Amino acid sequence: MAQIFISIGSNVNKEINVINSIKTLKAYFPGLSCSSVFESESIGFDGNNFYNLVAAAKTELPLFEVCLLLKKIERDNGRLHNDKKFSPRTLDLDLLFFDDVICDEPAQLPRDEITKNAFVLWPLAELAPEFIHPINNLSIAEIWQGYDKTKQKLWKVELSFK
Repeated sequence: MAQIFISIGSNVNKEINVINSIKTLKAYFPGLSCSSVFESESIGFDGNNFYNLVAAAKTELPLFEVCLLLKKIERDNGRLHNDKKFSPRTLDLDLLFFDDVICDEPAQLPRDEITKNAFVLWPLAELAPEFIHPINNLSIAEIWQGYDKTKQKLWKVELSFK
């Protein structure tokens, strides 16, 4: 069984889309666990604030099927895949890790934004502080400890999805 981590984000009907995505992910990954939900300002464009969190699960699905499933869940929640990179999102599901796989296809793993964005790193550090990043061989807690926390503002929000 592979250990996977998924970044979840939304800034369009964010409460509904985040809750729906978690319910759907739990249907496919029954042991799914989630970090706290964080709110942050949009980065790279002017837009509504985002809700972000990270989910962890184990799966027997191969990597390619996990990637297809995440794209299907995004589409089912109104995501258009011709959206430009920095724009509003109904739902953004990014596979961060698939065990310790390092690859560029069918997805970039580990996801580059892990070490660059607080809205990914903080919830990941909360959920899996001891997980070792396969490229830099540091724990997620060590990466978060060394992260410049003045770069991005985010805060925890209450969202009931359990």
